[in-house]
Amino acid sequence: MRKMLSINFFFVILFAATSLFAQAGGIENLRQTGKAFASVAKQVSPSVVFIQAETIRETPRSNRFGSPFEDEMLRRFFGDRFFMMPDGRDPSRQRQLGQGSGFIFSLHKGFLSDKAYVLTNNHVVENADKIKVQLQDGREFKATIKGSDPKSDIAVLEMDVSDVPALKLGDSSKLEVGEWVVAIGNPFGLSHTLTAGVVSAKGRTSLGINDYEDFIQTDAAINPGNSGGPLVNLDGEVVGINTAIFSRSGGYMGVGFAIPINMAKGVAQQLLDDGEVKRGYLGIVIQNMTPELAESFGGDITKGILVAQVGENTPADSAGLKQGDVIVEYQGEAVTDTGAFRNSVSLTAPGSKASIVVIRDGQRKTLTAKVGELTDESAVSSSTEVDTNELGFSVQGISPALAEQFDARPGEGVIVTQVKRGSLASMAGLEVGTVIHQVNRQKVSDVASFKRLMSEAESSKQVLLLISKNGMSRFVVLKW
Repeated sequence: MRKMLSINFFFVILFAATSLFAQAGGIENLRQTGKAFASVAKQVSPSVVFIQAETIRETPRSNRFGSPFEDEMLRRFFGDRFFMMPDGRDPSRQRQLGQGSGFIFSLHKGFLSDKAYVLTNNHVVENADKIKVQLQDGREFKATIKGSDPKSDIAVLEMDVSDVPALKLGDSSKLEVGEWVVAIGNPFGLSHTLTAGVVSAKGRTSLGINDYEDFIQTDAAINPGNSGGPLVNLDGEVVGINTAIFSRSGGYMGVGFAIPINMAKGVAQQLLDDGEVKRGYLGIVIQNMTPELAESFGGDITKGILVAQVGENTPADSAGLKQGDVIVEYQGEAVTDTGAFRNSVSLTAPGSKASIVVIRDGQRKTLTAKVGELTDESAVSSSTEVDTNELGFSVQGISPALAEQFDARPGEGVIVTQVKRGSLASMAGLEVGTVIHQVNRQKVSDVASFKRLMSEAESSKQVLLLISKNGMSRFVVLKW
């Protein structure tokens, strides 16, 4: 009995010691994690900047005495100063201040002058008349826009300074879901704030934020003012540009989006070199491959995107792409999503050759296209879908393949390809495959006419649609 008590006492002591050791080990792990975040902050913060953008808005002067004739007489006698505010301000010129974040990513050591270049979001500095950049050490500099690209929401600023560090740009393609990342910026004007989280998802497209999207989703807190700041890994390398949040309250709700740095690199380099971005162009209309479409095309195609239309005399036409082809590879990379494919094509240098692998009638074919340059005219034919964000649905033209699938006729309407759950369109009964024949009693023949008629209805915030599904036609009214 005494021996048994000794053994039990030994195990109690052993268990207590093990628990204390585990507790100490856990605390040490947390301490090391905290030190890792602190190290990132010290390394990155000197290159992160606070941006203030000033914009002057011109507004018509109101008639001070109710008559333009009387105002003109007073102006002739007393001059414009008669209409100024007591403090000398012109009431017709309103000053608006915006703020955001950015980071120094490139330096130029010149014989006559040194330059530092800041990467940020276009929406932070768009239309700004004056831009002020503040460093962590309190120094302030005037900055000018070297180049901007609204379609990707990227801008490069230039300022005269040399004794500042530039951040190292990482490789966003190597990011993994679940990996730790750190966001640094100036939320609500609170300079150099650090938040930490993980990569929640990659390759987020079709969010309606930018024309070209391939977002990193993260739960690192991103709030107003963080826009343009860096998203970095634990090595202090920039892997993304914090851009947007999903929020019903205007504040952080655990879902933030960052432009991957690999996408930003190409855009930024063009802005540095040329001040503008030139994008690649093939001239095709594409759509995601759904299970229903895959079944109609043979059932064994599980990946790739479908070519719904090939424009005449376009690079795709010259390369031999045909309607009904399923694109499975582009430049050696697998193709699974229309948004990612569109980004890849846009980042291909105009004039270069691109390898495209398609499946046609069950056979793999490799085609080579000489990529053209995307212009405003060519952008129409390269558009994949029309997205009516406020109403919550997307449409595209009726190709022969879609016509056969959904019992429709090419040239007689547009077809609904996506409906957001809980949207106005969803509550009105629109579904994938619904054909829209009329907008406000006017015939819809293609995507262009649908866009025009919907644009005309924008001011009234109400539209009458004639739709059909499964041979049944009906009218629906959407109000927003």
